Amino acid sequence: MIMKPLEIEHLRYSYDGRFNVVEDVSLTVEQGAIVGLIGPNGSGKSTLIKNTFDLLRLQSGSIRLSGHEHTSPEAMKQAIYLASNDYLPEFLSAREYVALMAKLFEVNVDHAKAAELFTMFSMEGRYDHLIENYSHGMRKKTQLVSALLMRRPLTVIDETLNGIDLEALYLAEKEFRRIRDEGRSIVLCTHDFSLLERLADHIVFLDHGQMVFDDPTADLVAEHGSLATMVFEYLESDVRCP
Repeated sequence: MIMKPLEIEHLRYSYDGRFNVVEDVSLTVEQGAIVGLIGPNGSGKSTLIKNTFDLLRLQSGSIRLSGHEHTSPEAMKQAIYLASNDYLPEFLSAREYVALMAKLFEVNVDHAKAAELFTMFSMEGRYDHLIENYSHGMRKKTQLVSALLMRRPLTVIDETLNGIDLEALYLAEKEFRRIRDEGRSIVLCTHDFSLLERLADHIVFLDHGQMVFDDPTADLVAEHGSLATMVFEYLESDVRCP
């Protein structure tokens, strides 16, 4: 039996006990798929992701990672989360950070491959430098390199691509396609609709914590002309979630 990288059923979450910022959301990420997670600010995207990684205590519903209850130690090894911030342990070098991540995920890391990826992402010779001396863009690329090395069944990327240069973005897209070809899955949370049109197989659109669209990217583009048009038409419509 093939386990889904991510299965969320009837997720609800409230910060104040009264208003649900995520309201009865169910979604499945298939094996070997890139899924775009989109929606206005405050739509519940980050709350959904934080619930997935047990950064917020689950209040209602269920979440499974590769068939494992999301709070279990085994589930923690199945997925990696690249947050929208660039917070990394500044007292470590990139080599030490990658080694730490490998230990957490029980992966035998290839440091030669890591150094090669650093060179590919225009950071040649910086693999052994302290992270405190990295620019914002370098920290973002270090996050990406760590995910590419860990090669988890599920990688969730929350606006991590913001702040990196065009060449790095091009290389990241190529690597994401390789990950998908290996049968692994990616959730891309981004406002870059053109990126999603190039990469994503499926789109999940949230608004006010509710599911608006959960459809193949090609179908949405065929119907609306582009993802941007779809989003803007919805935001201007009378059917928008209250």
